Amino acid sequence: MNLKPLKRMSYKFEIGELAGDGIRRMATEQIDKAVEEIDDGDLGVHESVHQVRKRCKKIRALLRLARGELEKGGVYARENAVFRDAARALSDLRDAEAVVETYDELLETFEGQADVERLRKERDVLLERKEKVAAMGRGAEERLEIVSATLRKARNRVVAWEIGPCFDALAPGLKKTYGRGRKAMRAVEEDPSTEALHEWRKRVKYHRYHVRVLRSVWSPVWGAWRDELHGLSSLLGDDHDLAVFGSVLTEEAAAFPSDRDLQALLGLADRRRAELQAEAFPLARRLFAEKPKHLARRFRVCWEASRSYAETGSSKVEADVYTPADT
Repeated sequence: MNLKPLKRMSYKFEIGELAGDGIRRMATEQIDKAVEEIDDGDLGVHESVHQVRKRCKKIRALLRLARGELEKGGVYARENAVFRDAARALSDLRDAEAVVETYDELLETFEGQADVERLRKERDVLLERKEKVAAMGRGAEERLEIVSATLRKARNRVVAWEIGPCFDALAPGLKKTYGRGRKAMRAVEEDPSTEALHEWRKRVKYHRYHVRVLRSVWSPVWGAWRDELHGLSSLLGDDHDLAVFGSVLTEEAAAFPSDRDLQALLGLADRRRAELQAEAFPLARRLFAEKPKHLARRFRVCWEASRSYAETGSSKVEADVYTPADT
């Protein structure tokens, strides 16, 4: 099957673009990019895995945004499961790589504050573990090829996604995802368990993607808002990586040459997690302060105003020059 990708555009609605057209376009582009990244021999297996998983998350965010329309006929449930399972098939590969990256970042963070040089030899254990994970079951390249075939089939179905043209097609998904983010934040405030933090992180990331795709309706404002959400998502993502890092060290303690150094690493991880969470909460309380219906109302007004600009050919439409902070 030869893919015929659309003209490349951003992961955002274009000014005046209809809701359904934009969702289908962005989903198709993300699939095309994922397939290209799998086929790109210069990218490297671990980078391909990382990129493909990110594309799947972006597509799932689009599904969530349009879920009010796509839940009809079970389209949302079916497609969400397809992209979830595609990303999950590569999760152990990504997690093994992330553990090494987390180790490196942790030692860099505390360089000069702890005897990190003594802890550097523990890295060999994590590298060996990464290679073992990559060799288990189907090889990484074979798994990527299977995912590629899944994505190519999914691409053919995207054109059939029935999504209305107006903001009404997006409002329910926007409100539901944002509301879940607020609820997850409250749950973490009551019980900051690793599981609760992980759930909150996922909700924040999906809301961040929603703001990202909608930012063009008032780019200077919503672009800056998206940047703040990106900051929060990064804090929670780093916290999650450290939680996984700690679990791996604890589960495979026998593989490490020094229990003293192992405990030192676990202590640094806990210390860094406390710092990240202390930074995340004040930011989150501002970003999730308003009720979902109020947030959706603001986006609706901006959406309709941008449509008016597009229809009248106003020069203000050309003002969308905001540079994305995340890719």
